[in-house]
Amino acid sequence: MTAAAPQKDAHKDELNALLEGRPIVLVGMMGAGKTTVGRRLAARLGRHFVDSDEEVERAAGMSIEDIFAAHGEADFRQGEVRVIARLLKDKDLVLGTGGGAFMNGETRTLVKECAVSVWMRADFELLFQRVQRRSNRPLLKTANPRQTLMDLIDRRYPTYAEADVTVVSTDVPQDQVASDVIDALLAHLREPQ
Repeated sequence: MTAAAPQKDAHKDELNALLEGRPIVLVGMMGAGKTTVGRRLAARLGRHFVDSDEEVERAAGMSIEDIFAAHGEADFRQGEVRVIARLLKDKDLVLGTGGGAFMNGETRTLVKECAVSVWMRADFELLFQRVQRRSNRPLLKTANPRQTLMDLIDRRYPTYAEADVTVVSTDVPQDQVASDVIDALLAHLREPQ
């Protein structure tokens, strides 16, 4: 066992004690690393990870892309609120949310009441590089996806800034970003409320 392992375990125990079972909710743009970092974070903390987009797809019995095509974004967002409300009742959860979830006022209120939120903040170039690798981004199926992503960032970043904690997601190993999330949560939760 290395010297770092006991320290990580101590951080795990302290953070879980400070959270008192409350979920950790990761918010941010598509491509910010919410799912990848969320899985690592959950493993490190002995919690379970859930991706809200996957849960919405499971509940609807179709992909997000198909939900958008068949019912529109408004119906998708209504289903997303219901799914997130159900998931937030789960203790010891790390929840990765879709990029637009935290933009919904009802979802934001639920997260603020029931969980601790972390904004996974990433710069435009990193996000664009990551989202180009996948074709299942309905909001980027436009004539100019680069401009669309810039516009989404301009609209969403002020709202994401309402999260309890902000962690910069950079092009480093995701385990490092998970460590940064743990450190930021500890600093936030140790502060007198």
